[in-house]
Amino acid sequence: RGFVYDSRNNLQMRGLVVLLISKAAGPSTADLSFQHNMVSGIYSSQRSLAEITELIHTAFLVHRGIVNIGELKSCDGPLKDMQFGNKMAVLSGDFLLANACTSLAQLQNTKVVELISSAIGDLVQGIYYENSKSSEENCLTDDIGISTWKEQVFLSHSALLAKSCQAAMELAKHSAEIQDMAFQYGKHMSMSHKLHSDLQPFVKESSSDTMAFSLNSAPAVLHQEFVGREAWIKQIRELQEAIKAGKGVTSAIDLCRYHGNRALAALEHFPASEARAALANIVYAVTRFP
Repeated sequence: RGFVYDSRNNLQMRGLVVLLISKAAGPSTADLSFQHNMVSGIYSSQRSLAEITELIHTAFLVHRGIVNIGELKSCDGPLKDMQFGNKMAVLSGDFLLANACTSLAQLQNTKVVELISSAIGDLVQGIYYENSKSSEENCLTDDIGISTWKEQVFLSHSALLAKSCQAAMELAKHSAEIQDMAFQYGKHMSMSHKLHSDLQPFVKESSSDTMAFSLNSAPAVLHQEFVGREAWIKQIRELQEAIKAGKGVTSAIDLCRYHGNRALAALEHFPASEARAALANIVYAVTRFP
C-alpha cells in the first residue's frame, strides 16, 4: 500500500488519468440525484476506482519481480534468498490483488466488475505473450509484425487503463458514446506512452552507445518488417545503429503520434475544462520528439 500511495514516485499515472477523465466528463445529465456525493467534480466511487486501478497495476509489477530460479548462477546470490524473494513477490502481489477485488465488489456495479475483471485477464494474457518464448534457447526475438505487436501491447499495457476509464464513466451513468470515448482515450494514450518509451534509446541524445532496448520494441519490430527476417538476424549485433539509420524509428514516431491524435480526438467529446486540458497535455508529452 505504501508503494502505491507514496507521492515521491510516479507510479500513479493510471489512477491520475482515471481521476482526470472523471473530472473532465463531469456529472451525467441522466443521473443528477448523486451529485451531492461529488468532491471537486469527482464521485467517491470514481476515486475508489482510481485506487483499484493502481493496486492492480502495482500487483502485476510485484508479480513480475519473480525470478526464474532455473536460470540463476552461483554469483547471483544464495538460492534460499531468491526462493524467499519469489514467495514474497507472489504473496505481496496476491495481497494487493485481493484488496483490489474487495474494493471492486464494494462499488456494487456488475458492469464495472466485469470490465476490470476482463482487464486483469488481459494483463495475464499479455504478460504470457511477453514471456512465452523467453526461455527458448537461441530465440533472439519473436518473429512478429506490427499488428501483432499492437495486440500484445494493448493486452499488457493499454487494457487496464482503457477499461478503467470506461468504468469511471459507467460509475457516473454516462452514455455508451462517452464510455467509448473514454475507452479510446485510455487505449490510445497508453499506446502512445509505450511507443514513446520504446523510442527513447533511438531518439534520446546520449553519450552512451550501450543504452538498453528491447528487441521486441516498436522500432525493432518495424525495422524487421522493412528489412526482412533473414537480414534482421544478420544485423542483430549492430541492431541499435541499424534501427537508427532505418525507417523503424520514424515509423514508430508516426505511429506514436497517430495514437496520440486518436486519444485527442476522443477527448473532443468531453466539455472544455482544466481536467481535459491536463489529459491533452499528457498526450502532448508522450508524442513530442526532438
